[in-house]
Amino acid sequence: LVVERLGLPGGPADMSDWEALVHRMQRRTRQVNVALVGKYVQLHDAYMSVVEALKHSGIFHGARVAIQWVDSEGLESEDLDDVLGGCDGVLVPGGFGERGIEGKVAAAGWARENGVPYLGICLGMQVGVVEIARSLAGMRGANSSEFDRETAWPVIDLLPEQKDIEDKGATMRLGAQPVHLRPGTRAAAAYGVETVAQRHRHRYEVSLELRGALEEAGMVVSGTSPDGRLVEVIELSDHPWYVASQFHPEFVSRPTRPEPLFRDFVAAMVVQRYGESAAAGHGAGTVG
Repeated sequence: LVVERLGLPGGPADMSDWEALVHRMQRRTRQVNVALVGKYVQLHDAYMSVVEALKHSGIFHGARVAIQWVDSEGLESEDLDDVLGGCDGVLVPGGFGERGIEGKVAAAGWARENGVPYLGICLGMQVGVVEIARSLAGMRGANSSEFDRETAWPVIDLLPEQKDIEDKGATMRLGAQPVHLRPGTRAAAAYGVETVAQRHRHRYEVSLELRGALEEAGMVVSGTSPDGRLVEVIELSDHPWYVASQFHPEFVSRPTRPEPLFRDFVAAMVVQRYGESAAAGHGAGTVG
């Protein structure tokens, strides 16, 4: 209509990608169940981008993705097996504030201990680091200094240049930033390139001082800022699929181009439930 109205030259629209998308949607025969663990789960729209990214990846793999909405605050006092036991994957998205944090840490730990695919986003990566520090690195009481200023192990902390900032308006790490991926990791396999640009919205980072100890305990740093200073992606090599990013991959997912981390997370869930390749011929990255 716009082309016609403006008198611009244009031929028939190429709808082949959308036709293929609809064809895949109509032929979905499988379903996987993901626990989305957050503190705003009563308002599903708070996680709309995450939900859509899961849908995109489910369609890619010929599967419906059923979301189990898990209140992280309630999870602190509930039996994890009862709540998460029927799930093929656990996803902890971004968020702010202390409420429900221990439930998110517990969810990340449950996924790690039970070999269930885990995707952490922003705060979801940070709680994963906290859990790894406590359980694998021997850092009892490890936490983010955002939530416990007295912790002896602030594995998530403000960068030195952030500590003296008093005016909080627009002083976070915001917008698209380059991420360098470590060859041979699941993150690198997912993207298939050495560097990607991803969107950020955060202030706290993996501690520069404690990063080495975390890596010695088994945490793989698979993505960093180009200078190698800031941790952008972590994963566990001895786990079927445990990947978490400081950036927000959900913001760049599209129906015909599912975001690679989400795509491979859903692939891992399909393997978890059905024990078979998720997307033969679709070119998905390694899922374990």
